Amino acid sequence: MLITHATLLTFDREQRILPDHALLLREGRIAALGPTAALQAQYPTEERLDAQGQLAMPGNICAHTHFYGAFARGMAIPGPAPQDFPEILRRLWWPLDQALDEEAVRLSALIMLVDAIRHGTTTLFDHHASPNALEGSLDIIADAVEQAGVRAALAYEVTDRYGPEKARAAIAENARFIRRVRQERPAQGRLAALFGLHASLTLSDATLAASRAAADDETGFHIHVAEHEADEYDSLARTGERVVDRLRRHGILGPRTIVAHGVHLDAREICHLAETQTWLSHQPRSNMNNGVGVAPVESMLRAGVRVTLGTDGFPHAMWEEARFAYLLPKVHHRDPRRMNGLEVARLLVENNRALAEATFGLPLGRLEVGAAADIILVDYHPPTPLTPENWPWHLIFGFHERMVTTTIVAGRVLMRNRELLTLDEEAIMAQARAKAPQVWEAYRQFVP
Repeated sequence: MLITHATLLTFDREQRILPDHALLLREGRIAALGPTAALQAQYPTEERLDAQGQLAMPGNICAHTHFYGAFARGMAIPGPAPQDFPEILRRLWWPLDQALDEEAVRLSALIMLVDAIRHGTTTLFDHHASPNALEGSLDIIADAVEQAGVRAALAYEVTDRYGPEKARAAIAENARFIRRVRQERPAQGRLAALFGLHASLTLSDATLAASRAAADDETGFHIHVAEHEADEYDSLARTGERVVDRLRRHGILGPRTIVAHGVHLDAREICHLAETQTWLSHQPRSNMNNGVGVAPVESMLRAGVRVTLGTDGFPHAMWEEARFAYLLPKVHHRDPRRMNGLEVARLLVENNRALAEATFGLPLGRLEVGAAADIILVDYHPPTPLTPENWPWHLIFGFHERMVTTTIVAGRVLMRNRELLTLDEEAIMAQARAKAPQVWEAYRQFVP
């Protein structure tokens, strides 16, 4: 397919912006790039998609999300509002994950994948939990990913909170799915696997050791770290160590591992993450919603931590997440100089891309010959010049996800002119509305 008459925002090393250019897509990759007239003459019989002057840019990447949380939308927590994050876990998320059956797992994934495609997010790192529909749950999500056509790295959270048998089953689910992905080597590298862990505060040393033993040196982990002070105090009480120190002792950190949040890390923990080249995902909207604090992202970047950007189950609107990442430090420090737009672009574009490339093993997040053909068309026509120097501020102050008109992954069109082609949104939402009362009733049975 030949995408013509586009303004390319390449996100390559030169950060080029190329008006009236075209992209030739073949076998899931970008095969050629050049002026529209030249490529039309060179490939006269190729199927064409006319961008009509829209921006063509790499699809967005989400470094941390939870598909399973879809049924929380509009759901009321019984009783008074939770007073802190540990209470939110006990009264919202842990009862909800127990309420999910296989059908709810499937629908949750499909709901969130519709959301991702509409928002132009083409690669996602999911962290799943459904203790009463555990075995095979990652296959159910993988089937939904395959149906949708996006890229996703999946993991099941191991935890001790439902007893040793469920912890062992969760370890086995991760190990089985990792083997499956490696054996199948999915076409176009659209499926990857990490080893999921919930958080230090729900994991014993024995379970951490068993998880490490079940994962070989090529396997990365995906775990929540120091989202709230309770995680640090629990680790200190158990072991005399802070969370990152504990995880390092167990061999969990490393260049394939993602730790989510890191709001309450101290300076030495930040250095550990930098030294081990561990990825950290930042979710400002979720941190604000849960009242857990503001992650020291600027300090982490200065220390060399590879900070990325995720959503934590919020809508996969990565430009909105980037805006909050830009604004939150300013209001927190009462200083408009904090969190420069270039740093936000580094999280959203450079670091998310590097994480995705390391996980999926192919060039992603850039428009250049040989890169994966994960592309979105954006109906953005700014009133001021868009340049290689100022595009981060256009993204923060001008881009909006409603401007995404077309989403393409591995050369396959998933949404064209805002019409979903791989998922039946109306049917999925109707099924979800029919399922929600059952999920909510089951949830109420587990609320303490």
